[in-house]
Amino acid sequence: MTPFPFSALVGQEELRLALLLNAVDPAIGGVLLRGQKGSAKTTAARGLAALLPGEAPFVELPVGASEDRLIGSIDLRAALVDGERRFVAGLLGDADGGVLYVDEVNLLPDHLVDVLLDVAASGVNRVEREGVSHTHPSRFILLGSMNPEEGELRPQLLDRFGLSADVLAPTDPTARAEAVRRRLAFDADPVGFAAGWEAEEDELRRRLAQSRAALLAPGLIEAVAELCVAAGAEGLRADLVCCRAAAALAGWEGKAEAGEAEVRAVAGLALGHRRRRSPFEAPGVPPQELADALDDAFGPDPDTGPDDGSGQGGGSPPPGGGGGPGGPGGERAAVAPGAVGPVLLLGAPPARTSAGPMGPVPAGRRSVVTGDRGRLIGDRVPDPGGPVGSVAVMASVLAGDLREAVRREKTGNLVILVVDASGSMGADKRMEAAKGAAVSLLLDAYQRRDSVALVVFRGEGAEVVLRPTGSVEVARARLETLPTGGRTPLWAGIDTALGLAEAALAVSQGARPLVVLVSDGRATAGPEGVDPVEASLASADRLRRRGVPAVVVDAEDGHIRLDMARPLAEAMGARYLAVGELTAEGLAGVVRDAHLR
Repeated sequence: MTPFPFSALVGQEELRLALLLNAVDPAIGGVLLRGQKGSAKTTAARGLAALLPGEAPFVELPVGASEDRLIGSIDLRAALVDGERRFVAGLLGDADGGVLYVDEVNLLPDHLVDVLLDVAASGVNRVEREGVSHTHPSRFILLGSMNPEEGELRPQLLDRFGLSADVLAPTDPTARAEAVRRRLAFDADPVGFAAGWEAEEDELRRRLAQSRAALLAPGLIEAVAELCVAAGAEGLRADLVCCRAAAALAGWEGKAEAGEAEVRAVAGLALGHRRRRSPFEAPGVPPQELADALDDAFGPDPDTGPDDGSGQGGGSPPPGGGGGPGGPGGERAAVAPGAVGPVLLLGAPPARTSAGPMGPVPAGRRSVVTGDRGRLIGDRVPDPGGPVGSVAVMASVLAGDLREAVRREKTGNLVILVVDASGSMGADKRMEAAKGAAVSLLLDAYQRRDSVALVVFRGEGAEVVLRPTGSVEVARARLETLPTGGRTPLWAGIDTALGLAEAALAVSQGARPLVVLVSDGRATAGPEGVDPVEASLASADRLRRRGVPAVVVDAEDGHIRLDMARPLAEAMGARYLAVGELTAEGLAGVVRDAHLR
């Protein structure tokens, strides 16, 4: 397949720079491409592979790939026919000398991401399993792409990527039109279009073949260390990557030595994903803050005017800025600063799983599921007449009979946040406090790696404003813009949450839904001909009989209390939390007193 020429990409200077630097020095550690759908992430990755020396492979790892497919496995035919333990390399072996591209890396199981990053750092794939010990080289440029709206990588994995680039479609109509024009021309005649860009591609190949990482100027390492401290980067990986990227950029530009200009050009790429403290903090280092940190390390930038806070060299756009896709940059705050206090620990009961032959499943913050997916931990005799999830190849050969693989994976739960947005909750103080509590709940979901769904009810019905997602940023953004007012169809909110919970139970063997209802318990609208309160209690009873765990957060305040949320919680079989003035701090204190874990 003819790839779209790398040099024909329109714009995307930050993306192209990050990819080329890794081609010059793969020790930088790869690139995480954060961006919107349809912003040319995959196209750029394929184009880079075409620039590498020789017939460099381009290997794409699908999200649903198994551990065997990634690291390699035993040749089943050789084992059964010849009795040989012959190793067959997986995608890590196929990618040696080329590019390994993982689309939607944030959706890849954590244990596979760990393996990927370990091999990418060492250049060696070591396999020790099922009586087989095998080692083979696996040196590749690791490229991972993700849409932040679908959930984030945990900070430990973010830090393992060398560089991070925000990839956005052009906003200038002229640039967008040119990008579409080139793509249409390529789709109509890939070979002919590529031939028209062959001179530019050959020049890039020539430069890459000749480029070597440059030396670092005296004192540059100390200045980079000061920069990383000022920018709030944790650990030493930021310092290493910044130095390597600066040296690669100097080599790419034909310089013998890397200095301040190169560090300024790559600082945003190296530091942008290593600063985050919470899921609601904007990704990256704000441009002015990065510029200040650079000035602290090097002094004022002579090439930057007093009103230019980009902190970037070479005319590149500021990488890793706070307005990235899915980030909260520029959005109005849902609650006043400081309203989010200690994180609440509202967890669903652990999923019921089979202990299996390897002993009981250990408890943890996430449900641990033993089944046919995840990391291989052992084998067992299949149930007579039952389906075999996956075959334990070596164990079957050694036993002379079919053995089923036993795998274990951690799976997050689903937190279904149900918010009363009716007139009874419409008072600004109560609604803002309810949003503050919801934000605290979202923080807990983020730390547990849970998915979040958001249901609101008002007027005549309920609406799922956010389908289950791993992005609590998006959930918070939806909370911020909730309209309020109208009657209170409480029954509809509970029934809608139950529908989401049942859908989750139907498709997942391990995730447990947890319904968190934030309401004052009042019901003023029901199905035609049915009393609103009776309809709400009937919906609550259906949730209880289905066995879905729930928490009712009573948002009622004031001197005159109707206390309608308590009987609702009893009908739901839910934990009840009553808070006088509902703030995240107050709710956290109640949670601590109730010893909810």
